[in-house]
Amino acid sequence: MTVKKSKKLKKKSFFFEDYKESEIIVNSIKSNLTKISLNRTAFLFFIFISLIGIFSLKIIYLSLSQEKNYYLLNEKFDFKKERGDIIDRNGVLIARNIDIYDAAVTPKLVKDKKKLLINLKLSIPRIDIDNIKRNLNKNKYFYIKRRLTEEEYTKLWLLGDKAIDFPKRQNRIYPQKNLFSHIIGQIDDKNNGISGVEKFFDSNLKKNLINSSLNLTLDSNLQYLIREELIKAQVHFNNIGSAAVLMDVENGEILSLVSLPDYDLNKRASIDEDIFTNKITKGVYELGSVFKTFTVAAALENNLINTDTIFEELENQIFCSGRKISEHDKLPKNLTVEQILIRSSNIGAVRIAQRIGIEKYSNFLNSLELFKKIDFEIEEVGTPLPFRWGKCKLATASFGHGITTTPLQLAKAYAILGNGGYKIEPTILKKKIKKKNKQIISSETSHKINSILRKIVSNKEGTANFANIEGFDVAGKTGTALKSINGNYTKKKLNTFVSLFPSHKPRYVFLVILDEPKPAPDFVYEFPNGYKHKGEKRNTSGWNTVVVAGKIIEKIGPILAINNLQASSKF
Repeated sequence: MTVKKSKKLKKKSFFFEDYKESEIIVNSIKSNLTKISLNRTAFLFFIFISLIGIFSLKIIYLSLSQEKNYYLLNEKFDFKKERGDIIDRNGVLIARNIDIYDAAVTPKLVKDKKKLLINLKLSIPRIDIDNIKRNLNKNKYFYIKRRLTEEEYTKLWLLGDKAIDFPKRQNRIYPQKNLFSHIIGQIDDKNNGISGVEKFFDSNLKKNLINSSLNLTLDSNLQYLIREELIKAQVHFNNIGSAAVLMDVENGEILSLVSLPDYDLNKRASIDEDIFTNKITKGVYELGSVFKTFTVAAALENNLINTDTIFEELENQIFCSGRKISEHDKLPKNLTVEQILIRSSNIGAVRIAQRIGIEKYSNFLNSLELFKKIDFEIEEVGTPLPFRWGKCKLATASFGHGITTTPLQLAKAYAILGNGGYKIEPTILKKKIKKKNKQIISSETSHKINSILRKIVSNKEGTANFANIEGFDVAGKTGTALKSINGNYTKKKLNTFVSLFPSHKPRYVFLVILDEPKPAPDFVYEFPNGYKHKGEKRNTSGWNTVVVAGKIIEKIGPILAINNLQASSKF
């Protein structure tokens, strides 16, 4: 019994002990696995949080620190401008120096001449291969092309030919291309100004302004709009050229100066033909009836007439030294001074000039400096042709025949008449100090002239109705002159319109010239009252230049008003 019980107990004990041990082992394993799993999770979570923290700190650092380009920091920059920038009145870039590459060949390093020639022809199709062959045979370092384009440089560089060298130098670029060609001028390959502003301010651009800029009074937006309308005019009136200048009558600042045809300054071409003359500053012309304004103003200033003074029994033609002076149209025999100017009477102008006399008339014109070379910030300035005063010269000068000046000087004289009689000097240089101008003509004369010029545009009898743009209060005078070539008058014309606006208190003078315009019978003329007219064969300033000027004023007027913040009081 004892044995059996012992066996039974032993069995039970064995079974029980065995079970408990396995359970402990299993639980122990599970516990260890759980600890390991938790440790791994905690470790991974720590790594993840650490990475987030590192990236967050990096982002914060980069956002707070100044931007740096570490590639560029390792590059060496030795660019030092050799010439200062030129900018317009609004800071728009007109001229700047940049680095460019030329392409040259060292013949001693050429391994395969035929291969080189083929590669060069493929890279630059227009290259002169025959000239390169000759230079290769001379065994001297030579240039194959100067001023490479980016595409040409890339193609040649990718050839990997050690014989091809890429010497670097500075070049002047003109982002506006043709826009300011006649006023900015050019430089040569040695960085010296050879014309225009580049030449006049050459020393300043290479020294005082090398790290800054030359600030001009010109406005790129106005320049563009005016140039575009002049280009359109060539289509309508088939003229060989044209020009325009817009100037502030109070300080002489020129906001726009255009002369067509023009040229791309970046092409550095030699401009020798007369057709490319700067017509505003260099051109010296007889300008016709625009001088009648000076005749009337001289008589008013000398208290010899008033605007309502009547000149009676005016002939349709007269003779002076056997030469005929006649009217352009049939006009009434009796005209007031105001009507003489509004209807542009030649004979009326002669009668007024005869009342003034040579001395007083010449003194008045000289006070406006119409006949001496003007001081201006470019060298391309014309000198009016000398002449002798006499009775016949007095007669013809009264209506702008037989005397010459430049369009810039004409614009200056009209500005003086328009601004109350104060002398100004045209300028393209933006100046901080404004000089007080001297009054050389009375305010009364100025006011009377402005009033008559307004009627030339607004009255039906006036010759400039197409410039009567609503809201802009334009005043002006037309001039149609026959061109003199080699001392002989031709049938070719130079048509001018010079305007002031707003007429009640002029702020701007605007002059437009069309060189040798033709009649435009297919052009549809739109009058201010809405009437349309086609088939006109007349070729006078009122039928072409005034039309062009009116379209331009309509476009630039709002810009000028906004720029001066005076739309309500001046326009």
